[in-house]
Amino acid sequence: MADVIFQVVRNDEEQYSVWPADRDLPPGWAATGFSGPKDDCLAHVDQVWTDMRPASLRRAAT
Repeated sequence: MADVIFQVVRNDEEQYSVWPADRDLPPGWAATGFSGPKDDCLAHVDQVWTDMRPASLRRAAT
């Protein structure tokens, strides 16, 4: 499984995940443009997903 390429995906609530690049995305998720080995994708998610609260909760808190 080390040779599987993943992509970073994000939903409408701005929550991130990784998904195998060769599979159709589940409904409600969109590719962010970052792909590579799973560990690289997870590191990217750690870097860009700095506030894990859903977007609707962040908006309600302001």
